[in-house]
Amino acid sequence: MKNVFVTAVSVVSMLTATVSAEPTGKPAGSAFDFQFQSIDGKPMPLEQWRGKVLLVVNTASLCGYTKQYAGLQELWSKYEAKGLVVVGVPSNDFGGQEPKAEGEIKNFCQGAFGVTFPLTSKEAVTGPNTHAFYKWVSAAAGADGAPRWNFHKYLIARDGRLLRSFTSTMTPMSDEVTGWVEKALSEPQKAASAN
Repeated sequence: MKNVFVTAVSVVSMLTATVSAEPTGKPAGSAFDFQFQSIDGKPMPLEQWRGKVLLVVNTASLCGYTKQYAGLQELWSKYEAKGLVVVGVPSNDFGGQEPKAEGEIKNFCQGAFGVTFPLTSKEAVTGPNTHAFYKWVSAAAGADGAPRWNFHKYLIARDGRLLRSFTSTMTPMSDEVTGWVEKALSEPQKAASAN
């Protein structure tokens, strides 16, 4: 009888451990726990934008979607004053379409598209060297959440939660993206302090 009780306690302990491991697959933490390096080589902690809505996009200069830089700049210009921050993350992960060095990328983005939103240094967004933010956000987005190509977009709430991801084909100024951005911006500012 004693062995049956010990076994029952062990089973209950295993079930409790499984439940506390967040079986939904949602990772702990928030987007504001991560840091990039800016395209100019300075620290770029996402924490500096706590309380704002982020749209984080992996970018490339030689892609068929590169013209989305213009849409990202338009989105940034339209919603920056309301609390949106667009963050471009140059990456060479897909088709080798971002072979340039950081200085060249910055000059290209500013010259060709008038980009003024923050850009990070080049980062891996998939594969064995994936940046920690992309590991977190891919897990938060679920099975199909990792970027599959350049210009995959992640919308982050004021409190650091992932709200939505958008595939590369979804343009920045589409009704879908702007609708979600407006919804995220309409969330009360006090939500930013809740974790």
